[in-house]
Amino acid sequence: MSAQRAIKRAIDLAGAAAGLVLLWPLLLVIALAVRLRLGAPVLFRQARPGLHGRPFELLKFRTMTDARDAAGRLLSDAERLTPLGRRLRSTSLDELPELINVVRGEMSLVGPRPLLMAYLPHYTPEQARRHEVRPGITGWAAVQDRNATSWERRMRQDVWYVDHWSLALDLRILLLTVLKVLRREGISAEGHATMPRFDEVAKRSDPV
Repeated sequence: MSAQRAIKRAIDLAGAAAGLVLLWPLLLVIALAVRLRLGAPVLFRQARPGLHGRPFELLKFRTMTDARDAAGRLLSDAERLTPLGRRLRSTSLDELPELINVVRGEMSLVGPRPLLMAYLPHYTPEQARRHEVRPGITGWAAVQDRNATSWERRMRQDVWYVDHWSLALDLRILLLTVLKVLRREGISAEGHATMPRFDEVAKRSDPV
């Protein structure tokens, strides 16, 4: 298995590096569009849990404004998401800077999506097993339902990937990702710009 992990890392490095080289004109166009529509910074940076829950800085193209209410609180995702941001999210082009995270070794091309640090205390021991592998740009849960799913189902799919990982499965997920993006399926959960927050859902389901 360690040999397969080494091959997976080699594929990640080669694939991400090739992607950055081949897609740099597209990356430049998107960066300019974000700069003109949203201003600086062009990249969204946020700490996310990586392998074994260790934090790293995730990179994405900005898709939202920093609009706040009268009390200084950020507005909802739906209110801050711009038309350009919606197009970038529907095509997953906002995720392209994560190729840099893959080159750095913080992410893989395929793995459970990196969520928020705030979610960590709310995972069950079984759900926390999603961090036994590097997070990915795409993953098993992403090609099944993307964001149009429940958190319980998404977590089960992430753990299933950890238990059944293989190079062949990764290849299958990459091919399914292309189809999912082209069809623009599962971009958001009903009534949300993406998905409801896991920590809020977990609190509602906690026994009183």
